[in-house]
Amino acid sequence: MPSASKPESLERLLDGVRHFVKNEYPQRQEVYDQVTREGQHPHTLFVTCADSRIDPELITQSGPGDIFVARNIGNIVPAYGEMMGGISAVVEYAISALQVDQVVVCGHADCGAMRGLLNQEQLANMPAVQNWLQNAHAALSIADALHSRDNEAQFLDELTRQNVLLQMNHIRTHPSVAGRAAQGRLAVYGWVYDFRLGQVLIYDEETKQFAPIT
Repeated sequence: MPSASKPESLERLLDGVRHFVKNEYPQRQEVYDQVTREGQHPHTLFVTCADSRIDPELITQSGPGDIFVARNIGNIVPAYGEMMGGISAVVEYAISALQVDQVVVCGHADCGAMRGLLNQEQLANMPAVQNWLQNAHAALSIADALHSRDNEAQFLDELTRQNVLLQMNHIRTHPSVAGRAAQGRLAVYGWVYDFRLGQVLIYDEETKQFAPIT
């Protein structure tokens, strides 16, 4: 009996793996040998959205062992004790075991999670997503207090920025982060990646504004 044909999406993945094995891995053999011998020593915990348009390694031009990446819907980090789970364990491990120097919380343009927060009726058949987005409701309240919803695109951008700031505050409540930050050994940064412009905005604590990297 003939085997069923593989779906096109699987073939695309397999073609990518074949290309990696044949072309990319040999060029990076020395790097992989090094991280195998020495283990991983990433300098940054990079928390970003699971959106398929975001590629943290590409944006930061990082290689194997450089950044420790955590991805979820809406680049959310629940405050410590609120929802103890995967992201809490990632934060704790990155800070306590891997001793990263910094944390980057990176939101992005046209975020579906933020759209869902704005239009919660569209999430009626996604209770898990609704529950998860409770960790971003304060960002919506702040955005509503500061800006009009007349221009939905602009409001969505503002909500995205406020969510990054909120998650930065949340991550600072984690004991591992609070302790290292108090010693001056850990920094927390907020970024917004705008793939529409190929631009990364970074939050400036002094000006209280997001500004592009110059």
